[in-house]
Amino acid sequence: MDSLHGYHVKFAYMDLLLMRSFIAVAEAGAFTAASDRINVTQPALSRRIRQLEEYLGAQLLVRGRKGVELTEVGRLVVAESRILVARFDQLRSQVASLQGLEGGTVRIGGGATAVSFLLPEAIAGFQRSHPGIRFQLKEAGSREVARDVVDGALEIGVVTLPVHPRDLELAELRSDRIVLVAPVEHPLTRQRSISVEELSGRGFVGFEAGSAIRQLIDSALRDAGVQMQVVMELRSIAAILRMVVATGNLAFVSRLGLKGQVDVREIVVTGLRIDRKLGVITRKGGQLSPGAGAFAAHLLKPVDS
Repeated sequence: MDSLHGYHVKFAYMDLLLMRSFIAVAEAGAFTAASDRINVTQPALSRRIRQLEEYLGAQLLVRGRKGVELTEVGRLVVAESRILVARFDQLRSQVASLQGLEGGTVRIGGGATAVSFLLPEAIAGFQRSHPGIRFQLKEAGSREVARDVVDGALEIGVVTLPVHPRDLELAELRSDRIVLVAPVEHPLTRQRSISVEELSGRGFVGFEAGSAIRQLIDSALRDAGVQMQVVMELRSIAAILRMVVATGNLAFVSRLGLKGQVDVREIVVTGLRIDRKLGVITRKGGQLSPGAGAFAAHLLKPVDS
């Protein structure tokens, strides 16, 4: 099979070479001028044209004292040859752009924290060096992102660990602290800290049930003996924080989402610490596009490097 593939590649290359040679002769109107243009001897050029004529089974040129003239078939062949050669050159240019990180699209997914607070800065930094790379972002729960990576719909995922599909390559990205927040005017914000027991009976704005971060928060509170009373569920941190301000309820969110926030305040809870690990996942055995491979390396690069 490999030898057959090599055979087809060789003859595809020869077809393009013959077409380029024929175009040169047609445009120059003479073998001598064409041979100079493409830097090949006149006998070699003549052999190429004869080979193309034999291959197509038709005469393409009529030789005369003043040069050559195209036959009717020759005019058709030169027109089609220009199209085919141009398309091949365009394809080769596009492939070179992708390999050189001058173009292409990176398909990446992540949860609310990743899409809102981690990836924008990482993408901006990457695009300063590779402005031709485009990004398609999907915000979804860790399980859905992991499925999409396994299925090939996404190349890269940023998820809450652990993830269970075996068909994934995993690299730890960073730790993320989950903290309690309240509106700035909430009575609890006047205290330096509160005990975990003081959370009982209070209303919370929570992440969607079943999401990885919600399960982590529920588990930590359950271990601390607190049953969280969720009054509403939302997907994004931004929406949760707006609802906290509007309703006066509490919420547990990533500390990453509090940067620049002036309407909410973090509350220290003694006896409670909720941390999670974020990781970068790719499909095991899969081949990342050059852009995705470079961005994954950029994403995992230590901040101080």
